[in-house]
Amino acid sequence: MASSSVASAVIAAEDARRARATPQIRDVAALAGVSVGTVSNVINHPERVTARTRTLVEDAIAELQFIPNQQARVIAGLSSDVIGLVVLDTASPFYMGASRAVEHAVRQAGHVVMLCNSESDVERERELLTMLAAQRVRGVLLTPADQADDEGVINIEIPNGLPVVFLDYEGGPDECSISVDNVLGARLAVEHLLRQGHERVAFIGGPPGLRQFTQRSKGVIDAIVGAGLDPDTALVEVSASGLGVPEGERAVELLLAGDLPSAIFCGNDMLAFGAYRGLSRSGIRVPEDVVLIGYDDIDFAQDWVVPISTVRQPIGELGSLAAQLLLEHAVGGEAHVHRQIVLTPELVLRASSDQRVRGATV
Repeated sequence: MASSSVASAVIAAEDARRARATPQIRDVAALAGVSVGTVSNVINHPERVTARTRTLVEDAIAELQFIPNQQARVIAGLSSDVIGLVVLDTASPFYMGASRAVEHAVRQAGHVVMLCNSESDVERERELLTMLAAQRVRGVLLTPADQADDEGVINIEIPNGLPVVFLDYEGGPDECSISVDNVLGARLAVEHLLRQGHERVAFIGGPPGLRQFTQRSKGVIDAIVGAGLDPDTALVEVSASGLGVPEGERAVELLLAGDLPSAIFCGNDMLAFGAYRGLSRSGIRVPEDVVLIGYDDIDFAQDWVVPISTVRQPIGELGSLAAQLLLEHAVGGEAHVHRQIVLTPELVLRASSDQRVRGATV
């Protein structure tokens, strides 16, 4: 018992020493020559403080290396400086690229990012939103796991008062959102394949219900119908169970069980990598036997065994604009006007769809 008491006393003394060594808000106030309340306003409500006073306090904070107590902000009912980012798959290079752009943008505004993985699960998504709201985050960037209804309404239970911006998802007039035109992107890819003379195209999409892949499927069908072909005979569509390389390999196994089309378009680059592996293991060459196009243009696409043709999404712009929208939403209050931004994709042609290798003219 005695040793336990001594240990407790030592710990208490060390805690006290650290408390004395750590700059407190009163130290900032003394150095800046203002009240503690003024320092608090500079941190929490800078709009209430004159520019001159704000500069004095900010200089004192920098000199003392004072770190505001985020837990105290939460207890006081104030928003923290944390931005929540909830995506479908944190292993996806696409979402990693977007999160880097988000992190860079919010860091310049003095915020940090908490990255969360919904795993494309609606219940998991709901739990994450509840947790983030309880942590009083400034707001959340969300790639929804749920599918909108026929009228475009998204069935998501957003905690009251939590600013949310949809990322990589086209929202309605009652939400802020930023997305890329998925229908156009898919149409560009398949129109190119049809111009090359391919009469049957396979589309490997993601899990059923994810809006991005539903829209890309529509773009595929629009291109086929626009070329005067019948989708029932010109299209073979496979819905993968996930978004990664293994799912792309399994999708190719399904295609190989039937009459393999001469062209494959994949709903993202990771599925395209998997499709390439599945084809290669079966002795089928890309592009000599089958041409292949992916979607996203992640960093690895141009450095793949055979550089992958793909639909380029402006990932950096997507992330930075999403962060801007959320920060506007978080401070705008009732005066905030929701915006829906749709970016334009671009078809990037590389060796995997080079028809000349197959002895034909592009």
